[in-house]
Amino acid sequence: MDSESVFILFERGWSEVATIQDIADRLGVSKGTVSKALNGAPDVSETLQKTILETAVEMGYTIRKRREKKKLCILTENLEYEEPHQFGYDIVLGFRQMAEPAGYEVEIIDVTEKLQKTFSYDVFMLKNGYVGAFVLGFSLNDPWMKDFQTAKTPTVLYDNYIPANPNMAYVGIDNSEGMELAVSHLKSLGHKDIGYLSGALGSHIMQVRNSAFFHAMRQNGLKAGPAQTGSSYYITQCLERHLSRLLDMGITGLICSHDLLANAAMIQCQQLGLRVPADISIIGFDDLPMSAYTSPPMTTIRQERAQLGKSGYYALASLMNGIAIGTLLLHARLMVRGSTGPRSASFEKKQNRQS
Repeated sequence: MDSESVFILFERGWSEVATIQDIADRLGVSKGTVSKALNGAPDVSETLQKTILETAVEMGYTIRKRREKKKLCILTENLEYEEPHQFGYDIVLGFRQMAEPAGYEVEIIDVTEKLQKTFSYDVFMLKNGYVGAFVLGFSLNDPWMKDFQTAKTPTVLYDNYIPANPNMAYVGIDNSEGMELAVSHLKSLGHKDIGYLSGALGSHIMQVRNSAFFHAMRQNGLKAGPAQTGSSYYITQCLERHLSRLLDMGITGLICSHDLLANAAMIQCQQLGLRVPADISIIGFDDLPMSAYTSPPMTTIRQERAQLGKSGYYALASLMNGIAIGTLLLHARLMVRGSTGPRSASFEKKQNRQS
C-alpha cells in the first residue's frame, strides 16, 4: 500500500481508503487536478470540483481527509445562539470549551435549505475540511436528515436521532424523565386535569416530548387523550387554536413544550382574568434565563445547556476515535418557582357553575 492509503482500524464499513490517484483514475483526470479540487483551488471549475468531491466521498476519501485535519463545525438551523439569553448560546459555549483546548478549530455555520440542496452532507464536509460536526436545530424535513442516514463523517445531533448509522450520535436530556417530573409535580399539588401545548410536531424533540406527556400521565394514573393537547408552529397560533379549548375542558394544570410558549400562555391566561397559579398552574421546558424573571417566575424543566454542549464534544470525540456511541442523555431537573401551586377548589366550583 502506498503512503496515501489508510487502513481503518475500527469498523465503519470501510477497509482501505481511496488515494488521490484512485480518484484521478476513476474520473480520467490528472492527480494534480484532483489534489487542487480537494483543496479548493480557484483554477478548478465548480462543476468539476463538485464531481471530484462526490467521487472522493463515494470512494471513501472522506475518512483519510478526516484523520489529517483538526477542524470541526457546529451546524445550526432555526437556533439563536449569539447572545447569552438565547437558547443555543450555552450549548455552543460548552462545545467550544471542550473542543478548542483539545486543539480543534471550531467554526459555526448557519445552514440554509439552499446549501443542503447544493451539496450532499459528506461532500460539504470534505469540501470545507471539517472532520466532524455538532448539529443543532434541524427539522425532520431538512434534506441533510436523509443524508445523515448513510453519512461517513462523524456527526453528533442535538435533539435528533438517526438509527443504525455508527457515525451518528444523539445527545440531549432525558425528556421522558423531564415530563415525568412535570406531571408528578402537578399531581402532587392536586391537579388531575392537565393539558399540554407544543410547538409543531415536525421535529424529533417535539414528537418525543408529546409522547412523553401521555406516558407520564399514564404512569401517574391520570387520564389523557388527544383532546388534552394542542400543537402549532407559531406560538400565537397555538394559543389561539388550543388554549381556550383546553381551559373550557376544565384543565387546572398546563405543561408547555418550551418556555417561550409557557410564558405566552401565562400572559394569555392573565388577560383572560385567570390567576397564575391560583386558578391555573403552568410549567415550561428548557429553563431559559428569562424563566426566573417572568410574572410569576416560571416552574420549568431545566436543560443544563453548557453540559449538553460539552456532551456533544464528548460524543463526537468518541465517534472520531472509532467508538460508535449511540445516545447520550443528561438528567432533567425540575425548577419549582411561582407559576405552579395547589389546585384551586374555588376555581373548580366556578367552572362547574359555568358549565
